Parts: sequence; C-alpha cells; structure tokens
Amino acid sequence: MRCAVFILKGKSYLYGSKTPQVEKAGISRIIEQFEGLKVLIVGDVMVDSYVWGKVSRVSPEAPVPVVMRTHTENRLGGAANVALNIKSLGAIPVMCSVIGSDENSRIFKEIIRSLGMPEEGLIESPERMTTSKTRIIAGHQQLLRVDQEVDDYIDPALENALWQRIQALVNQHNISAIIFQDYDKGVITPGLIEKVISLGKNWKIPTLVDPKKRNFGNYRDATLFKPNFKELTEGMHLDIYKTDFDRVHDAARELQEKSGFTMVMVTLSEHGMLISKDNEFRVVATQARDVADVSGAGDTVIAVASLCLAIGLEPYQMARLANLSAGLVCERVGVVPVEKEWLLEAGISF
Repeated sequence: MRCAVFILKGKSYLYGSKTPQVEKAGISRIIEQFEGLKVLIVGDVMVDSYVWGKVSRVSPEAPVPVVMRTHTENRLGGAANVALNIKSLGAIPVMCSVIGSDENSRIFKEIIRSLGMPEEGLIESPERMTTSKTRIIAGHQQLLRVDQEVDDYIDPALENALWQRIQALVNQHNISAIIFQDYDKGVITPGLIEKVISLGKNWKIPTLVDPKKRNFGNYRDATLFKPNFKELTEGMHLDIYKTDFDRVHDAARELQEKSGFTMVMVTLSEHGMLISKDNEFRVVATQARDVADVSGAGDTVIAVASLCLAIGLEPYQMARLANLSAGLVCERVGVVPVEKEWLLEAGISF
C-alpha cells in the first residue's frame, strides 16, 4: 500500500499503513556516512540486568509465578544504550556521565571495555549509586522489574567536574552531535544543560534532547527536542488525543517558539511519529510488526536522529529512518540496539 500525503489547513502530513520497501541502496548510502562520526552522549547511564527463566507453577506462598532461572545477562541501559545504538551504526559514542563506586559500576565498565567503547567521559563517585534495572523474563513475557537508583541532582562539585570533562572532550574530538539522554536520575542538571547547549552552539554542533518531566522546560535553544506523547502532554499540561495531529503539531510549534528549538519530533507509539519544523509537519506511520518489547525504542530513535542530523539528512527522511529503527528493536525481547543489517534488510525508499 502506498502512503499518501494529505493537506489540512495548509499543513502537510503523510500517513499510511506501511513503509514502502524499496531501494535498499539508498539506505546503504546513508548508513555509510555514519561511519566514524563521533557523538557525545550526556545523561544517565545504567546496567540492564536480565533474569531469564521458565514458569511451570504458581507459588504456594502467594499468587505469583515461580520462575525457574535458566540464565542471567547484563546489558548497557539508559544513555549507555543510546551509545550502543551509535556504535552499532558504525559511529563512535562518547559517554559523559556519573556512576557510583559499586558493584554495578564494575559490571558497567566491564561491558563497555569488552565492546571497545571509550570511558574517558565517565566520572566515578562514592556518593552516587550506579543505576540498575533487573528484569525477570519468562519466555517472551516480562514478569517483574526491580530498580536500584538515586535520582537527586548531582552536587555542584560533580556537576563542575562533568562539565570540565565535556569541554575537554569537545576540544579534543571532532564531535558531530551532542545528545542529552535524560532518564531523570540526576546527572543532567539545569546548569549543565545551559552550558552544554551554549558549547554546542559555539562549536556549531547540533544538540538533541530526549527529555523527562523534571527538566522538560530547561533545554532552551536545542536543535531537536524529542518527547514522547506522554512527556509532551504532561510537560505542557495538555489534554489532547494522540491521533489529533493538528493539535499535536500546535503543541510542537508552541514548544519551538517558546524554547527556540529548530525542530520537534514527537513519538506517538503505535501511531508513529510527528516531525515539526517551522510551520510544517509530517507524520510517519508505523509499519505493522510483531512487537515483543518496547523497551529502549526511544534510545534508538534519538541515536539514529543524531547521526542523521550530523550528515545533514532532511528532517522527514530522518524521522522515517528513526521510526523504522525503533520498530525493528521492538521486535526483540529486552533492550537491544538497532543493527545495520536489520535496516538494510527492511529497506525504505529515499
């Protein structure tokens, strides 16, 4: 089925049930341009732990399933999963964050070293806890999640240390994009946001934001702001429907005007995503997929968007590639990065 472009009230948007599956050479050329780009990721890194098992009975102690553990696994999560997506697409992630001096920080560093990822932007502090999320999964079903975290803002001394580290990295490397990956665990502070966005503007580096509620209004002058629908409506105190694209665009345009964003990308779950720039918007529809797990889809979107901005890809094409990438990771259980091969196999026309 072909996608159609509709014009409503002078605005254009695309909607259709499927993404055209042609011209794999086009997507290959785009991915080739990602190779070797360096992306700075500022945000809350974490360890995603998985306990995999089988359920065959209910506990006699309480009405809950008994999981017979088969194996465990540790993966990168939060802002570190954004970094993993960047790496999977051939670019070089530079993570800037604060972790604890604890067992989870040891696990975290072991993983990134095994993957050959740089750790020069990480600061350890005995006063912080390394965030972890433990998921208990039976078959393809997540039964329970146990979190370990602190979410207070880092103190001024740690904020300054992180800021100094970010400045040094931007001076040392040819950074193509800066991502704020905010999981509301306290690494990203209002003061750090202001300084890093100003640094990006001075170096002409695009800045992208995946926000949470606490800092929602603090990202003034970022290049791309990417809330999901819930974050948009809560952050702007709106009561609108996800499929009312005109009103979603009105909210996005208000954000652009109020906060000085170049563009706003709103993810709409099963309805795809809306990309807004100036007074125009486009909606990229989702393709029907066998969704196994939506965890980490937002990380994939912001990672792909950063690389697309870095190579100067047009906003609508950027949204299409990010939307496709998010759909592909949702077909896998757990938090996983998008792989080049998946995108090449899926193919979209450019």
